[in-house]
Amino acid sequence: CVVLLSLRRCPYVRTDVRKNATMSFLFGQAATVVIDIADKETRKQVDVKTEDGKKESLFLYHDQVPVKGKVHVNLKNPGKKLEHKGIKVEFIGQIELFYDRGNHHEFTSLVRELAPPGVLAKSTTYNFEFLNVEKLHESYTGVNVRLRYFLRVTIAKSITNTVQELDLWVHNMNDVPDINNSIKMEVGIEDCLHIEFEYNKSKYHLKDVIVGKIYFLLVRIKIKHMEVGIIRRESTGSGANTYNESDTVTKFEIMDGAPVRGESIPIRLFLAGFDLAPTMRDINKKFSVKYYLNLVLVDEEDRRYFKQQEITLWRRDKTV
Repeated sequence: CVVLLSLRRCPYVRTDVRKNATMSFLFGQAATVVIDIADKETRKQVDVKTEDGKKESLFLYHDQVPVKGKVHVNLKNPGKKLEHKGIKVEFIGQIELFYDRGNHHEFTSLVRELAPPGVLAKSTTYNFEFLNVEKLHESYTGVNVRLRYFLRVTIAKSITNTVQELDLWVHNMNDVPDINNSIKMEVGIEDCLHIEFEYNKSKYHLKDVIVGKIYFLLVRIKIKHMEVGIIRRESTGSGANTYNESDTVTKFEIMDGAPVRGESIPIRLFLAGFDLAPTMRDINKKFSVKYYLNLVLVDEEDRRYFKQQEITLWRRDKTV
């Protein structure tokens, strides 16, 4: 009986042990991690829109440019040691689909070991360097998808790891297109409306100017006004799980009043003032971003006639 009673008391003893272990963990050593970019005083920063619509400044990088800096591990409780199972820094390129948040798709992953398993007796700084880092895709934050690059420092511990991340932003420069044909199309409604539109080229850099003309060859409906706009179309997923989102980057009225046969309307649209990213096609088989010029005519009965034409946007190297 004594043995049985002693066995029944064992859970209470174990509870006390667990409490003591928890108290030891709560009042043990803890650390904060700060990631410093090596050339942060001179490296350009860009303001980017976050997922929740706010803006933050991120350090800007290009393809093949080294990523280097320092990791500061600061101990919070002086006089106490921090036992760890290793410290590492990673450079990661990742695609996040907002409707599938549990799965992140990494297309780049580099690791540098900063410290082997051991004990930290004081705050310590580690240098790191990733040379000739391949950054295949441009950073992007959209409606349903985000492509991000970031540094992640991990202090591995027995219970809970300490993790700190620092987002970076990547721009990829493109070569001048070898072929850049003009766009010329005729559209209309049989026996009512026949127009021809022409744009000076089909591929534009992000600071370019779209120049074009609209010719009215046949006008038998009363047109009230005409507008031209840029539509961004984001496609994510594949097959039955494809999601398409379109938003109007800008639009403006190019004609007010009824045109007559033979009249031409000039178009001049400056791209520099808009928040645009380059065209992205089937990035890592996860998403695409395309742009369209959208021409809209509205008649006096508020019926809308429109025609869309895809254009390609690219980022020009400023040194060229």
